[in-house]
Amino acid sequence: MPVRKIADAAKKRDIVVLVDGAHTFAHFEFLIPDLNCDYFGTSLHKWLGAPIGTGFLYVRKEKIKTTWPLFGAGDNNEDNIRKFEHLGTRPFYIEEAIDKAIDFHDMIGSKRKEERLLFLKNYWMNKVKDIPKVKLHTSFKKEFGCAIGLVSVDGKEPGALDSYLWQHYKIHTVGIVWENIRGVRVTPNVYTSTKNLDRLAEGIEAFAKS
Repeated sequence: MPVRKIADAAKKRDIVVLVDGAHTFAHFEFLIPDLNCDYFGTSLHKWLGAPIGTGFLYVRKEKIKTTWPLFGAGDNNEDNIRKFEHLGTRPFYIEEAIDKAIDFHDMIGSKRKEERLLFLKNYWMNKVKDIPKVKLHTSFKKEFGCAIGLVSVDGKEPGALDSYLWQHYKIHTVGIVWENIRGVRVTPNVYTSTKNLDRLAEGIEAFAKS
């Protein structure tokens, strides 16, 4: 998506830019500073594979001093980004697990991971695209989703397909009904096999025929 283009236009009007990068970080290859944003926040459990509850915040250096942390710090006006790390008592082993997730990501490599995720998305979408009543709402192109695919079945609610895949095939997906978006989001990760995706396609076809 054209984040840099939007950020550049906003900066010309002195608009502060905050990017919600929950589904981008460790998913496909990019550098946060290249987005020209002031703030970038992301969770780390989605595509990096770190424990739930982990994440990170990027703050442009010149914005640190004027941004107050959510929890009290020694000096709210300090220009050290570590003032945002006051999180109270928490299990430290969760943070330590982030290191292992980063090591695993680096072992694969950002580019290879991106290519693998795109391959998996296009694999299952190609298997279901010609099934009667099945509709795809995501492009096969990398820049419009990479691993994320959205599918629906004419005349059926997204929640019904979501439930069917779990109950009959033990496949976890996410049914979405939000504004003009209606479908089931499918997000295979690097460890997903084509055999797994064959089973997904089988389930979608069976549901469409039911």
